[in-house]
Amino acid sequence: MSSSASPGHSASSNGASDPASAWLGDALPDVLLTKAQGRVVEVIVRNPQLSSYADIAEIAQRADVNNSTVVRAAQHLGYRGWPDLQRELRARYLVMISTEDTLVEHGAHRSPLHDALNHDIENLRLTLDANTADEAQSAIATLAEARSITVVGMGSFAGPASVMAHLGTIMGYPITLEPRGGVHLASSVNRLGPGDVLVVINMWRSMREIIAAAEAAHQAGVKVVAISDMRRGRLATIADHLLVVASEGISFFQSVTAANSAVYGLLTGMEAAHPERSRETIRRTQQLWKDLDIFLD
Repeated sequence: MSSSASPGHSASSNGASDPASAWLGDALPDVLLTKAQGRVVEVIVRNPQLSSYADIAEIAQRADVNNSTVVRAAQHLGYRGWPDLQRELRARYLVMISTEDTLVEHGAHRSPLHDALNHDIENLRLTLDANTADEAQSAIATLAEARSITVVGMGSFAGPASVMAHLGTIMGYPITLEPRGGVHLASSVNRLGPGDVLVVINMWRSMREIIAAAEAAHQAGVKVVAISDMRRGRLATIADHLLVVASEGISFFQSVTAANSAVYGLLTGMEAAHPERSRETIRRTQQLWKDLDIFLD
């Protein structure tokens, strides 16, 4: 593809380094493009909302190219196709606008429940397309062999982090949850070293202290497994394993449905990696539930 590109015709020369493209961050790498691909990038750079929500035919029309050129441009930029690139663009666009503007962007809903469910169905489809079975299995193998696992998630994203830590513990894994920041996060990460795994669940706006903690852990020889809605960025750069999830909700908040599903997939693989230990620990846990008279039944 690059052999047909004009010299110096790159993503950055199409505006990816000017103020109008600040919303993109590092989403578009500086690679050589054909003239047609360059026009696709120009449309993306100059039209944040359009490129985040329009279908491929409208992008192609604006760039005066055919649909297949848009797909090839996305792939040449390192994505798996237009849906994968658009998911990345949308994640960055939602970071750029205010929380109040997000409400305006999503508009009114005739049936909030059904709209939320239908939107999450699409989020799950995008997430399925964004990750290969091999990528997931590689992350599972790292988790299965970990000396210890620390899961970090804050705010809404503490939800899937809590699920992972809770169910992982029930299966007998040495796994802990860190939903706090500041000195608590520093202490949790400081004890980690080679053989340990840090799972970071961070979507929407990247939290500075979480990213800094993940970078420190990486430098200390800790394996980092990231669940994020961005394929590029500081977290993606240092992650040993990256699972990309779609996280847009239908209101001002992000959806964690796809992140939860990714966590369930990892946990299922972790159980299969040590089935005897997992089942024995689960049996002991169930007996403790009875001994402690936890449940009504």
